[in-house]
Amino acid sequence: MTIQTNPAATVTPAGIHLRTVTFAHPDAVRLNDLVQLEYAERYGDEGDVTPLDPTMFEPPRGRYFIAYDEQGTALATGGWRGMDGTTGRDENYRDGDAELKRMFVTAEARGLGLARRILAALEADAKAAGRVRMVLETGTKQPEAIALYTSSGYTPAAEKFGLYRFDDLSRCYEKFL
Repeated sequence: MTIQTNPAATVTPAGIHLRTVTFAHPDAVRLNDLVQLEYAERYGDEGDVTPLDPTMFEPPRGRYFIAYDEQGTALATGGWRGMDGTTGRDENYRDGDAELKRMFVTAEARGLGLARRILAALEADAKAAGRVRMVLETGTKQPEAIALYTSSGYTPAAEKFGLYRFDDLSRCYEKFL
């Protein structure tokens, strides 16, 4: 897959276009609302309350992708943000970390390999930006996510990080880029 780091679309063999957008883009907001509903349903709470500012995903400190089909329908999303050292309440990050956020595929597009494509694009982009370790936090009620990450070379992190690091349902993973 060819990865572009500009707003122009990248066409994959399946006709899916990966576009760099802002976290405040209307499609990103809509997909974020959908993933929050899914989190709330799976965990019986209000969703992920990790504070996210759209500027966290702006180059060179981050990036946000949306996968679109040929009709322009937003199907999947994901971003990374740079996290260096200990930052406020989100302890246990290291200098050079990139944290995956808001990986999500709409229900109608699941099983098409879109999460894997976005994950590969995010890893390549973070590495090109000088990041050395990709980290993520997911939960035990997201077995599909855990399967994706472990099959993509992620291993349990020695130290948990992020807002949910003390939650028994939280799982933290890492992959050196």
